[in-house]
This record gives sequence, C-alpha cells and structure tokens, in this order.
Amino acid sequence: MGRLGPWSATPRLAAAVSGGGDSLALAVLAADWVAAHGGTLLALIVDHGLRPGSAGEAGWTAARLAERGIPARILSLGGLAPGPGLPARARAARYAALAAACREAGRLHLLLGHQAMDQAETWLMRRERGSGPAGLAAMPALAEQHDLRLLRPLLGLAPERLRATLRASGLSWVEDPTNANTQFLRPRLRATLRLGGPTAAGAACREAAEAGLRREAAEAACGAVLARAVTLRPEGFALLPREGVPPAALAALLQAIAGAPYPPSADAVAGLADSPRAATLAGARLLPAARLGPGWLLVREAAAMAPPVPARPGALWDGRFRLSSRAAPPLGATLGALGDDAARLRRHSPLPAVVLRTLPAIRLEDALFAVPHLGYPDPRPCCCVPVAFAPTRPASGAPFEPGEQTMAAMPGNVTGGEGHDRGCEETRKNLCC
Repeated sequence: MGRLGPWSATPRLAAAVSGGGDSLALAVLAADWVAAHGGTLLALIVDHGLRPGSAGEAGWTAARLAERGIPARILSLGGLAPGPGLPARARAARYAALAAACREAGRLHLLLGHQAMDQAETWLMRRERGSGPAGLAAMPALAEQHDLRLLRPLLGLAPERLRATLRASGLSWVEDPTNANTQFLRPRLRATLRLGGPTAAGAACREAAEAGLRREAAEAACGAVLARAVTLRPEGFALLPREGVPPAALAALLQAIAGAPYPPSADAVAGLADSPRAATLAGARLLPAARLGPGWLLVREAAAMAPPVPARPGALWDGRFRLSSRAAPPLGATLGALGDDAARLRRHSPLPAVVLRTLPAIRLEDALFAVPHLGYPDPRPCCCVPVAFAPTRPASGAPFEPGEQTMAAMPGNVTGGEGHDRGCEETRKNLCC
C-alpha cells in the first residue's frame, strides 16, 4: 500500500468485495492496514442479479465482513440480461455503481482485488487480440479517474496465497460458478495458464510488468512534450506548434479533445503527426490556429458530438465536460452543445466559431439558460453553473503542475493523495467560467 500513496493521516478507503477468495482477502488485509493507520474501510458488495443465489451470497458476504468489524454496503444492479457482451456490460455497470457509491460515501480510493493470475490472463487476452505496447502492460496498480483512484495492491500475489490467508483467518469464501464457465474468454485463458503451471502465469506477469515500465516511460515523455509545446484550454481545445507534435502526443490529445475512451490507432495518427495539415480524425479537427496563434488548432468535431444529457449534478456530456456535483441547475435542464446558438454569442468571446459551437450549454425547454465558459448570461462566479473540461482520459498522466497557460494535464490527473485532490478540485472550480 505504501507505494500507492501518499496517504492522509486517516485514510478513508473503499474496497470492492464480491465474496470470492481474492476480494475477501483484500478486505481482510485492507482492514488491518487502515486500522494500523488510523483510517476506515468500507466494503462495497455488488450483486449483479444474474444468478438465483446472488442476493443470498451478497448478504452472506456482508455478514462475514461484519463479524470482522468491516462495515459493508450491498449495491444491487438491475437491467443486466443474458446475451452478447454480458461480461463487458456487467463490468461497466459494476464500476459505475462502485464509483457512485464512493462519491456518496466520500471515498477517493477504491481497492480492487485483482491478483497475479488476473494480470496474466489480461496480458494473454491482449496479446491474442494484437494489442500494442501500452495494452500489453495489462492492468496498472494505480489508475486515476475524474474523482476516484483505482488501486490494485494484490497484483503481485498468487491467488493461492490469498486463500491461504483466509484459511489462516478462519474465513471461507464464495466460488462464483461463472469463473469456471468456458463460454467466456477469461475462464478459457485461465485454464490455458494453469496447464502451463506456475511458470506460465509468472512469465506473463513479468512481460506485463516490463511493458508497464515501458509504458510509464513513454507516458512521461509524452507528458513532457505536452507540457512544453501544447496549450490545452479549459474550453476543450488545444493549440499545437507549427511543426506539430510526436505521434504519441497527438494520439493522446485526439483522445482527450474527442472525449474518447481509447486513443486512435498509431497508424491513423502517424501520417498526420509527420506532416500536420487540415484534417478530421477520431472525432477531432486539426486546422490552422489563425488568430489564436502561429500553429494548429485541435478542436472537437461538431458533427461527432453526443446529444444532450439531463443536467444532473456530476453529469458527463460528450465524454468531455462534467457538471459539478455541487451544481443545482433547474429541474428538466439539459447539458449539450452550444451549436447554432454560437452565432448570437460571438460578442461574448474572441474564440472562433469552430470552438464556440463545441462548448457545453445548459438549456431549459429548448431555451438557452447558461453557457458557463462564456460567462453567459452572468459572468459572476456566484451565478456560474460550474462545468469543467474533464475528458474521460486526460491527455497526460505525467505528474506535473498545470501552469497559467499550458494545461497539458487536466486537474485531477496528477498523481497525488487526498490533500492534492482537494487542490485539484479548487482548480476545477476556477475553470468553470
């Protein structure tokens, strides 16, 4: 846990606990760790509702945790029907429920019970799918999200050791039958690794670790380029130098500006990075910056923007702009693109129309209510509906502080502890208008 900090004097953690051997061992170990550090642990048990006995297993798990003095909350999911893509759909629903529960409980850190065999399976899965160098790094021990840090402290431990820990503690665990269902890819890969013996899983984990070190170095180099050469503005666009940026940096910017979950392929980006020109790629447009500077403007492609979403606190629109969790927009309001209304608001900003059209706007019954980044209708901070540029994956994970002009790493992406996150939240508030 030490290398996943820094930690406050009283760390408040959450742990995802399924009742299986890995996550139950995680809860036991984490409870001991937080007790020694004056903190607290909240166990979050997700019931997917996909098997007849799942609710009973969730209750059994909560009871076992209570016997150890570990408070638990059961999160019951609905709407997951059997069919194509079930594992991916269940995973997305699970993480969304866990993230919401952490926000509600004020927990910045969520512990996950992935262990060495899980890491080996992930590496093998990505190798078979032809993943590039970054993908072959498999799961990181620490992943920063908008308002949550995902931590995997058990990645270096074999599942047998975790179960031995439970046996030594006098605890039993639940075996999920889907883990042995070879209709799904992971159980098939698990069987393949077990046929190869302990050395097969160990070799896969070593490959993932080495790829992780290479990915870390590449991301640090990319972050340095972005910090030095690129201006990333809170209105959701970037200014690039005339000579452009390396392919990795351009791919990271394209992903951030488009709010995409994954970067474009290296092949798609290489030609544009080598010879910058006006082009549309991966949901973003590259064009001359004109009056904004001597280089290039990278902005969201207006035609690719998502439709409006309900303007609820914490809502994310277009994978790029997030409404503050403290915002109180009118009931029935929506968050979407400024679009054609940009024409009548040109006097509020020197930004070009291609940028203005992509700004987030609050509407109520089709009437324009607020455009936070233009200070419309009222520029006073007390009257602003706070909306921050918070792409699904920020342009860089490199640990550097954003300057007054160069914003290559958006707030909340710098590696840090609870105190640092509060500082980032203050920066987010300052960027709303």
